[in-house]
Amino acid sequence: MRPSSSATTSLATNAGVVLYDGECALCNGVARFVAANAPADRYTLVSLASPEAEQLLAATGGRPHDDTFVLLDFGKRFEHSDAVLHLTLGLRWPYPLLFAAILIPQAWRDAAYAAVAHNRSLLGGS
Repeated sequence: MRPSSSATTSLATNAGVVLYDGECALCNGVARFVAANAPADRYTLVSLASPEAEQLLAATGGRPHDDTFVLLDFGKRFEHSDAVLHLTLGLRWPYPLLFAAILIPQAWRDAAYAAVAHNRSLLGGS
């Protein structure tokens, strides 16, 4: 896992940048999971509250309407359930199998994502 200072250069490569709510315990747990299960140098983790995240978001369409999880990968921006599922493709086996959930209609996936995000304090987040 690269330090977040290289996130801006990651946009020019095939490395992904994961933007997450650094003040949320659940989100930090997900970031630790990504760090433990992704090959070295596959993802750079950046807190949404950082100046670097502001620059990256401004360069890729602006800040999302909520503090959602954002994945910048292969020149594309993904949010909500799309971000989670595309992130799994860069993890070690067997996690890429989870991408099959992309077959579930996006409205359903995003509703489930929103329910988890809304109740994250009950799930170990803030």
